Amino acid sequence: MTTMAGLTLVSLLLASDSVVRNSAMDQLSQTVRSNLLAVDIQDGSLQVGEEFTYYQSGVYTLIYSQEEALLAGQVPVSFTASEPFQNGVTRLVTTDQDNYYVLDLWYAKDWDTGVWVRGLIEAPQRDQTIQNLLSLAAIVLPGFILLSALGGYWIVKRAFRPLEEITATAQAISEGADLAARIEKRRGSKEFARLTDAFNQMFERLERSFEAEKRFTADASHELRTPVSIIKGACEYAEKFDESPEERAETIAMIHRQALRMSGLITQLLSMTRLDQGTEGASLAETDLSTLVRTVCREQTYPPEDLIVDVEEGLTVQGSAPLLTQLLQNLIDNGFKYGREKGQVWVSAHRQGDEIQLCVRDNGIGIPKDQQDKIWQRFYQVDPSRPHASGAGLGLSMVQKIAQAHGGYMTVDSVPDLGSQFTLHLPAKNI
Repeated sequence: MTTMAGLTLVSLLLASDSVVRNSAMDQLSQTVRSNLLAVDIQDGSLQVGEEFTYYQSGVYTLIYSQEEALLAGQVPVSFTASEPFQNGVTRLVTTDQDNYYVLDLWYAKDWDTGVWVRGLIEAPQRDQTIQNLLSLAAIVLPGFILLSALGGYWIVKRAFRPLEEITATAQAISEGADLAARIEKRRGSKEFARLTDAFNQMFERLERSFEAEKRFTADASHELRTPVSIIKGACEYAEKFDESPEERAETIAMIHRQALRMSGLITQLLSMTRLDQGTEGASLAETDLSTLVRTVCREQTYPPEDLIVDVEEGLTVQGSAPLLTQLLQNLIDNGFKYGREKGQVWVSAHRQGDEIQLCVRDNGIGIPKDQQDKIWQRFYQVDPSRPHASGAGLGLSMVQKIAQAHGGYMTVDSVPDLGSQFTLHLPAKNI
C-alpha cells in the first residue's frame, strides 16, 4: 500500500502540473476572447463596452494600437519583458521576477485599422504546487495507508478463515483425535469451496480406511484366538509327551484343519475390508448372469439332484464375476449347511419388473423372525451348536457387502422348520 500510495503521489504531481498549466491557459483564453467582443472602433476612436474587464480572475487585459502603443489597461509591475505581438498564440514569457502566459488577439476594423488585445496571467509556480501536494500527502497518506492496511488485513483474514479451519481439522485428524470431523462449507470463494469438498472427501476416505482397519484388527483378533489356541495346545502336548504315529498324525491333521480355517477366515476378512473401503467393487463390467449361475451350480460337489437350477436366458448385469460367484457360492453353501439331512437347494434367476432377482432357497431349519435382521451382522450365527455350522459367521455379511457393491440389496424370507429363501435384487439400470 505504501508503494501504491507513492506511485499515486508521483502521478498526481506529474498530472497536477499539467492540469494547473492548462487551467491557467484556458482561463486566459476565455477572458481575452470575451473582452474582445466588447471592443469596437467608431470614427477612428476606440470604444470599450461596459462588459470589458481589465482585470478578472488573475487575467490582465490590455489594448494596444496598431503601432503597439498602450491604449487601455495597466501592465503588471513585474511584467518587464518586451514581447512582440503574435496573433492567437499563447506562450510563456519569462521576466526577471515572474513568468507569464501571454495571448494576443488582433481586432481589425478594416484593412488598415485595428487594435491589439493582449491578455496576461501569471504562470502558476510549480514549486508551490508541489509543496501544496506534498503537504496534503503528508497529512492524508499515512492515515490512508493505515486504514488500507487494517482493511486489507481484515479482508485477508476473513477470506482465509476456511483455510485455518482446514488446517485445524487436518491437524486433529493427523493426531487421531477426531476422524469423523468435517469442514463446514461456507459461502464465498469457489476455490475454497472446492478445496473444502476435496478435503472432506479425503477425510471420509481416511475415516472409512481407519474404520475398516480397526474392524479387521478386531475381527481377526477375535476369531483367530480359538484356532491359534488349539494349534498352540496341540504343539505343547506334542512337545511334552511322546506320541504314537497315529496320535502324531491326528495332531498334524488337527493343526492342518485349524490352519485352513485361519487361512479362509483371513481371506474373508480381507475381502470384506476391501469391500468396506470400496476397492473391491471398482471393477464392474458387463456380465452374463445366466451363464455365471449355471457355471457355478455345475461346478458344485453337491449331488445334481439336490441342487435344482432354474435360470432365465439372457440376463446381463454390470457386475464383478468373481464377487457374484462368491455371493452365489456362499448362499448355496449356507443352504446345504443349514438344510435338513438329504435336503435340497433351489437356485433361480429371473427378471421381475425393473430388477433382476437371483434367489437361493432351501428346505432347512429356517430362521426365527426375531433373528432375521441380525443374520447380516458379522460373526452372527443362528444356531452355532449345529454340527455342520462350523463357519465363522461371515458368509451372509459378505453377501450383503457384495450386493451393495453392485447397487443392489439382499432380502430374506424364512419360516422355521420349512426353509429360507435369500434373494439378490439388482436394479434395472445394471441390466
